[in-house]
Amino acid sequence: MASTYSNLKFQLMTTGENSTTWGTITNTNLGTAIEEAIVGSADVTFASANLTLTLTDTNSTQAARNVRLRCTGTTGGSTRNLVVPSIEKPYIVRNDCADSIVIKTVAGSGITVPAGRTMWVYNDGVNVVDSTTYLSSLTLGTALPISSGGTGATDAATARANLGISGSSGTVTSVAGAGTVNGITLSGTVTTSGSLSLGGALSGVSLTSQVAGTLPVASGGTGGTSQSAAQSALNVPSNTGSGASGTWGISVTGSAGSATTATTATTATTATTATTANALNTGNSYTMAGLTVNGAITATGNVTAFFSSDARLKENIAPIDNALDKACAIGGKTFDWTDAYIAAHGGADGYFVRKSDFGVVAQDVQSVFPLAVREREDGTLAVDYEKLCALAFQAIKELSDKVKALS
Repeated sequence: MASTYSNLKFQLMTTGENSTTWGTITNTNLGTAIEEAIVGSADVTFASANLTLTLTDTNSTQAARNVRLRCTGTTGGSTRNLVVPSIEKPYIVRNDCADSIVIKTVAGSGITVPAGRTMWVYNDGVNVVDSTTYLSSLTLGTALPISSGGTGATDAATARANLGISGSSGTVTSVAGAGTVNGITLSGTVTTSGSLSLGGALSGVSLTSQVAGTLPVASGGTGGTSQSAAQSALNVPSNTGSGASGTWGISVTGSAGSATTATTATTATTATTATTANALNTGNSYTMAGLTVNGAITATGNVTAFFSSDARLKENIAPIDNALDKACAIGGKTFDWTDAYIAAHGGADGYFVRKSDFGVVAQDVQSVFPLAVREREDGTLAVDYEKLCALAFQAIKELSDKVKALS
């Protein structure tokens, strides 16, 4: 009777067979077949297609018998199949190709070995499966990289930095609820023992039911959870009480407690006591720390003001260069205001707003003395007429010096 062969193609001799060659066959079984199955390694080369390994009835060297298979060659930009015989056998698969390799039997779904990775799998005769699915303990020689599902670090600070969450501080002690913030998906309520810093926008939060505490003024809030507390934090006067609608935030020296109408103060005696006389109409004096008005101020009476000009408040003092030339370049003009300008200022009244007027042109001033020109929010130019007189004074001085030089 002739020899038979095992699943791994070891030659199984019958009694009395190969009386003069059985030693050679036995040596081949031991030195080739068994060694390949236990410690052997074979290269399997792809050529832009799937690759099938077979076993034939010979105990001479065969790639499919080896315990380690090294995938080489060209996969052609696609995942390729490495089909192995349907026998029970472990494999160590090293994928040196540019694409993934699926090691499988003809009928099985197999195991995918990523490019550049080595895996230990088991062929159970029907399908190729993972050799190990559970470890009671595992110690790594180096940190598991992010690409393999790890953090790439052996300490918390480096792990947070590697994962892009190094800006966080404090400790998250509870996670519940639902939502996604800066790449972290939450399902529940988050409580921390420190500060929680977000690198992006936080949405889907109810300010009435999910946010506690008071947003301070420094963070754009009112600093209070009630109207009165907010008014106090923002230094806004109350709009309640007799005639208090439209209350202005003006600080008046003295007591205004007995003023009957906050909008006109028609019965306040003076602005300093605000008790019986009309402070706005009688011209009695009152004191404010500072007043900024976004718009025009008009007055039928005189406006008296003094400007800081003390030499002790100034530095780098120098005469205006070529003041006479600048003054001559600016000159004085008569002109008519445009209809649009007059309409925007309430129409011509013959007092504050008149069609014909005189002055300077801001663009002329800007071209030679831009310090005296400001651009408003609407893009139009305005001239500081009062300080422009300094240019005229210096021009007169230069002209006087020229006259003296000719004398």
